[in-house]
Amino acid sequence: MSENEGRRTFLKNSVAAALAAGASGIAGAKALGAREKDAAAAKPVGPRPNIVLYMADQFRMDFVGANGHNGSTRTPNLDALAARGKNFVHTVTNQPVCGPSRATFFSSRYATEAGVWENGLALDRSLPTLAGELRKAGYTSNLIGKWHLAAVDERDENTMGPVRPEDRGGFLDLWEGANTPELVSHPYYGKIWDRDGRPMSYHDQYRVDFLTDRAVRFLRQRQEQPFFLFISQLEPHQQNDMHRPVAPHGYRDRYLNPWVPRDLRHLPGTWQDQLPDYYGCIQAIDESVGRVRQTLEEQGLAENTIFAFVSDHGCHFMTRNTEYKRSAHASSLRVPFIVDGPGFNGSQQIQEVLGLIDVAPTLLDAVGVPIPASWKGRSAFPLIGDAQARSRWSNQQLIQISESLTGRAIHTKDWTYCVADLSGKTDTPAVDVYHEYQLYDERNDPHELVNLAGRMEYRAQAKELREQLLQLLAQAGESAPDIQTAKVYP
Repeated sequence: MSENEGRRTFLKNSVAAALAAGASGIAGAKALGAREKDAAAAKPVGPRPNIVLYMADQFRMDFVGANGHNGSTRTPNLDALAARGKNFVHTVTNQPVCGPSRATFFSSRYATEAGVWENGLALDRSLPTLAGELRKAGYTSNLIGKWHLAAVDERDENTMGPVRPEDRGGFLDLWEGANTPELVSHPYYGKIWDRDGRPMSYHDQYRVDFLTDRAVRFLRQRQEQPFFLFISQLEPHQQNDMHRPVAPHGYRDRYLNPWVPRDLRHLPGTWQDQLPDYYGCIQAIDESVGRVRQTLEEQGLAENTIFAFVSDHGCHFMTRNTEYKRSAHASSLRVPFIVDGPGFNGSQQIQEVLGLIDVAPTLLDAVGVPIPASWKGRSAFPLIGDAQARSRWSNQQLIQISESLTGRAIHTKDWTYCVADLSGKTDTPAVDVYHEYQLYDERNDPHELVNLAGRMEYRAQAKELREQLLQLLAQAGESAPDIQTAKVYP
């Protein structure tokens, strides 16, 4: 059987399994009795499970078919993953830009606490990280792909080479990566570096496939310890010097005149030209996920491996500001977080609002590794089988914004409330005075087309959200700022 035939067979089997499990996560959750729910949330017994964490950069939550996409997306492997496991459908990034988001993700501290409040800064080496804590518990910690948590000056090519071991955030076993692949590689050629700083080049192969080949190679090797493998793809993020995402050859043509999400279609931006490539990148990522899952099955690892798919932030295609994210809009904030494997088996959609700050505690909790006391995130693992845990969940997330402006926001199920320094200052992690900037009613305006900041009939709601935001800022270690009331409806 050829490799392509093998992939198609695996895809067919995955989809069949998904349909058998119940394509609707909600329906699957309702089908579970209370006792079965409790069993699904029980921590695994026996050898600790492996963890494969797959991150795609700038991947919108709503571009997964299982999350309700109504049009052109083709994500059968991710849909099968969601049908088998737990789909945390309201997960947001706590900082909608690459480096700061990843700092929050791996350290379970806010970006300002982790030392990476903007791109180009290094993660605070003193902080416990997901990779480091798993390694202390007997795991190997392995990275393939993008890191973006070492200091880099985009004007100086000498800072774009190998990442020093002390700046790898605990990934001290296999290392085959680059700090910023968008600066040192292109979709069909480029390089990463191994753990000894030696370059690893690829030519005439799509970047996603090259990194997937490296992951498959790792998974086929004999593992003497439980392993944590972080697969970090750049796609569907834009190639920086080309100012656009780049799909594999021929994939763009499959998505000409595609379905356009409603938050984009009424606004000027780059989506008119770039959506076909973005869709093509999404398909390439989904095929990569299928290959990794197939390899886990072939190697007899699937049953004892937690597989998690996530992104660092979304994409609004320059409809909200002059680039792709860095805003408090759902298109920037909401990301996929889908988990299958020991402790996460059984189709279920989980509606509570999570932040990426909560992912590392969730994974440690799931494998029975103590959560560092200094971490600010909460484990979402109890939400799987505990109705009381769901009733106690706060459903509030703090958002820090940098680079496009200096801002703060609170995101809940019902509201997004954002304050900003309207001077446009971006060279500081925080300011002393913010102005009310945006207010969106997520229930009645889910595509965030009407900014309610400054409307007198929403004054009471804005005041309540302001107080909640100040409480979250205090928990994040920030000084209480002065938040000026919006006087004029924009």
